[in-house]
Amino acid sequence: MTDRAADPMRVFDRRLLRRRRDRAAATVDRVAPVLEAAADRLLDRLDDTTRRFARALEIGGRGVVAPLLRSRGIPFVVSMDLSSRMARGAGGLAVAGDEEWLPFAPESFDLVVASLSLHWVNDLPGALLQIRRALRPDGLFLASLPGLGTLQELREALAAAESELRGGLSPRVSPFPELRDLAGLLQRAGFALPVADGEALPVAYRSPMALFEDLRAAGETNAVLARDPRIPPRALLPLAASRLPVAGEAIPVGFRLLVMTGWAPHESQSKPARPGSATVRLAEALGVE
Repeated sequence: MTDRAADPMRVFDRRLLRRRRDRAAATVDRVAPVLEAAADRLLDRLDDTTRRFARALEIGGRGVVAPLLRSRGIPFVVSMDLSSRMARGAGGLAVAGDEEWLPFAPESFDLVVASLSLHWVNDLPGALLQIRRALRPDGLFLASLPGLGTLQELREALAAAESELRGGLSPRVSPFPELRDLAGLLQRAGFALPVADGEALPVAYRSPMALFEDLRAAGETNAVLARDPRIPPRALLPLAASRLPVAGEAIPVGFRLLVMTGWAPHESQSKPARPGSATVRLAEALGVE
């Protein structure tokens, strides 16, 4: 019996993902500009609060997030990654750990940041619950994930190419979450003031092979359990590359960045009013009938 058949809730091969991230630790610098752009947009949320943080955990930042947190004056930063090699690349305190089984005591941090890492988690609600428990009261959680529509051009090109070569297709690009689901997941995990929003991150490549190489360099190649175990046809990538859309001399790549923000509950936080407790009618406040 396969792992997939034994546990239908599992979508990703986490052991394979760890091996690929181990290998990518030596090449991830090639994609640093994209990782830094995503991290900057995520950490911009820190500018919206007057709260100051002293103990931060960053998950899966691939050497980019930890230096940015330290540059913001946070004195204690722990970098955790499924790959020990990738975690060490962030400098400072490094922990090899699994997002699905966080190795930290409750209330260990007042800030947790996960930049482009939680999309490989099988049990996202469970991971969010553990992150919330690792936060001190009034601690902040920030996360970004690629959302639905990311790499859509590549997904369609690979599907068309494989269908032509083999008469069928298998998953070759990871499934991505939808924005409408994320705020609800934060609320289910016990976060206060949950917010989810999305924005486009413009990315373009000069050649299809540069895109394939960057995905490999970042450790973002296919780790779906339902993937075809056979060696792909030699013509698959060239044929898929020929089907990618071209704009001028560049190949645009859809990248939808979803951002989650949530706070560990604390008595000082504002709370919604009890239903039926209003003392003024909405029509009177708006000055209409």
